[in-house]
Formats: sequence, C-alpha cells, structure tokens
Amino acid sequence: MYRSIPSLKIPGASCLDEYYWLDKEDPNSSNCRLIYNRGDRLPSDGQYGLGKCTNEIVKLIMTPEKELEGETIEEFFSDDFFKTNFWSYWSAMFAFEKWHSVAEMRRYAMRFIHHIDGLPDFTALKFNKYNQYESMVKPLLAYLKDHSVKFEYDCHVQNVEVDHDGKQKIAKKIVMTQNGKETEIPLTPNDIVFITNGSITESSTYGDQNTPAPITHAKGSSWKLWENLAKQDPEFGHPDIFCENLPERSWFVSATTTLKNKKLAPYFERLTKRSLYDGKVNTGGIITIVDSNWKLSFTIHRQPHFKSQDPDEIVVWIYALYSDTEGNYIKKRVVDCSGKEIAEELLYHLGVPESQISELASEENMNTVPVYMPYITSYFMPRHDGDRPAVMPEGSVNIAFIGNFAESPTRDTVFTTEYSVRTAMEAVYTLLNVDRGVPEVFDSIYDIRQLLRAMYYMSDKKKLADQDMPLLEKLALKTGMRKIKKTWVEELLKEANLM
Repeated sequence: MYRSIPSLKIPGASCLDEYYWLDKEDPNSSNCRLIYNRGDRLPSDGQYGLGKCTNEIVKLIMTPEKELEGETIEEFFSDDFFKTNFWSYWSAMFAFEKWHSVAEMRRYAMRFIHHIDGLPDFTALKFNKYNQYESMVKPLLAYLKDHSVKFEYDCHVQNVEVDHDGKQKIAKKIVMTQNGKETEIPLTPNDIVFITNGSITESSTYGDQNTPAPITHAKGSSWKLWENLAKQDPEFGHPDIFCENLPERSWFVSATTTLKNKKLAPYFERLTKRSLYDGKVNTGGIITIVDSNWKLSFTIHRQPHFKSQDPDEIVVWIYALYSDTEGNYIKKRVVDCSGKEIAEELLYHLGVPESQISELASEENMNTVPVYMPYITSYFMPRHDGDRPAVMPEGSVNIAFIGNFAESPTRDTVFTTEYSVRTAMEAVYTLLNVDRGVPEVFDSIYDIRQLLRAMYYMSDKKKLADQDMPLLEKLALKTGMRKIKKTWVEELLKEANLM
C-alpha cells in the first residue's frame, strides 16, 4: 500500500521508497538480545537452545489449525520448551505468553519461517526513521485529505443496526454520539460501512513520572460497538472471548522514558556497542532481561524518535510481560508503579549502582510516562472458528469488518499492520467489486528450501548428523544419507548447510 503514498520528505518518492532506502543505508541488527545479572549479556545469547524441543515446533506446524482451536501454548509445549532462549526471544518479540493461543503461534511460525535466522539478532526486522505516527500515519492522512476524504473527530459509534432480509444482511442505521450529542445516520443498501470491531488500545490510561497509570477495565466504544453487533447476529463474532477475563499476569503496562542527558548512555552503549547519538540503529529491537520478575524488555530506535526531540534527548520504550509480580528492586507490581519506579527497576537491571538509582531516575535526568492498556494482548486469546467475524459475513450487502479482530482467509498473523491492510483490501475489493487480487502472504512455509534452512538455524547451525536425536533415528538418517548421495536432495541439504 505504501508504494502509493507519497513521502512527505522526499519529492517524487513514496513512503516505501523512503523506507527501503533507509534500511539499505542503515540495515537493522542487534548486538545484544538477552541480558541477566544486572546488565551482563547472557552467555548463550544468539543460540536457540532448543535441542529436542525442535520436534515440538515441527509437531505444531504439522498439526492442522482446526485441531488447535481453544488450546493454549502451555497446554501444547513441554516445560523444557519454556526454558529455552527460543521462547525468550519469541515471547518478548511478539508478546506471546503461555496462556495465549497456540493456533496463533502456529500461524506466526508458518508466516515467518523464512526469518528464523534473523530472530536472535533482529536482522529480519526493518524500522522507520521516526515513530510510526510520523513515519506512517501522517503521510497516509495527508494522502487521504488530498483525495477529499472527510475526517470526523470526537465520534463514538454505539451500534450499527442491521436488517436481515432473508439471507441478506443490510446495515440500516449508524447510532453514535458526536461532540457529546446523540445522533443517527440512516443508511441505504448503496451506503457501505466498514467496521473496526474491538481495539487493543481502547481505554488506555496514562500516568506520569510520579503517578501510576490508573488500572481500568472499561470496555470503551470499540468493544461496546462489537458487543451490540454480536447481539444482532452470531456471525458477527464473540467479543467476550477477547475482552473478558484476561489473566492478571498479562502484559498491561508499557512506558516511554526520555533521557535528558548523557549520564546513562554508557549503560546502554556497553550492550549495543553503538553510540546513542549518531542517528543510526541502536538496540535494533528489544533487549530482554531474562531474570527480571516483570520480564522487562526495552528498546531504543534510531534517534531522534520524534522530529521535535531535542538533540541531547534519547527516547526509550519499556514494557513488562508480567503484571502480577513484585519487581526485583521495586517491591511492587508494575501496574502499581509510577514512571520513576519503572525507570528505577530498569536502571537496577542495567547495573546502575543502587546508591545512584533514585537520583538518575529523577525528572532531572529522565522523565518516564507509563500507560495501562487493558486489552493490549487480547488478539492472542485462545479462540475458535467463528469467534472473529469474517471480513465479509455471509449474505452481507453493505457491511464489512476490518482489522485484527476480523477473520481473513489469507493465513496472515494478528498484531501486524499488514493484517489490518489485508482485511481492508478484501473488504473494499469485494464490496466495491474491484477486479483486483489481494497480495498473497509470502509462501515460505511451502518452500522446501526455506524449511531446510529453518531446520539448520533452529538447531543452532548443526549438521543433520550432529543434531540431537534418538539412536534409531540416527541410524535411519545414516542409511538415508547413503541413498540420497549424488541426488538433488543431497544438493538441497548442502545448500541449507545440513550436510
């Protein structure tokens, strides 16, 4: 899509051009993914350490999604799997937790199998120059405004009333408030309604340096809208599966901290082996603290992260996957902590002397703003077929669902911008009868070369003969190797470094 959106910075170029040129000039990578012991890099960082647990990932991919409906990751995998670096990388990078959907984890494994070598060092990732709002949202808004798209603000849609005429579903009325006043928009079958049902950032609250972000379970407009739609037709999904009963241990809090001077730079630069102030890739992605009670991670992107940022300022993003446990240094749950307390916990894990932590976390040196997001992991809750409405419910005349809570037939994964764009393409092309195909998800999972390559990297770059397997399998492998000698199969295995 962004090949069609003009860059706001480079005349004649698209946002995609700008993105591509940036990555070509300054490709992403990480020099440190896992730390422990108050700021030391984990000795095994860079290795998956899966051993026999590799077979569990193979089993997951080979199991049809239908057989995994409603099952959690914890129910599928052994305890040993959760002790591996692979799980530390995977859970922190994608925000998966043990109680999440193993079917969605399978989708991720299949979707990104070709990036398996880039997971430990983040060479698989690419980032914008600035934050996503300035790099992606603002150019898109400018493009839409240039094409006479009208934006209405301070609107809360409570319901879309749908008539059932035989097998047809026809949206007849939008019920909403605008600027605090109740209003309705009547619809005809020729009016088209695209609905974003549910939102992971709905009802977010903000704290500040000295105040925790208020804990809330308010549903907010997008969830209430979905609930009102679901009451009208079971094909419109089951929002309660995603917004009710999220475990207390779930990720709820992240924080953005601004370093105001260079006092703390050495603690980050000793991990990244890079300057924070050269405008290039820094951490390259999140660094995870494996012995953190909160399962704390942090990241520093290219600076400045905001165009209006002062030259000496550095913006750091922090998040905690576990919300029900006291910190190692701050004896509180992260959901009960002010910005300063979250910063103090991070500084403790970076190895800052305890006598200096409070002063360096003070507003003179850094300002930290926490945010509480009650639904941030709701995409990942275990689900069954039908819990999310189809992009185009059967019989729909003028209504479509878009976003990560709509069911796309394209094998794509949630918590991605691409999934949202894909559902929007499906909806627009169908309702407007546009004779254009939705780009297929990259088909690496069906490419034997990619699968063999993944096998090599998942085993921490071991040849087949050196991989951990039972004696009978080793004997069978030895026999098989003799039979494929001087064949195309042998050639493929050598290309994948498995022989």
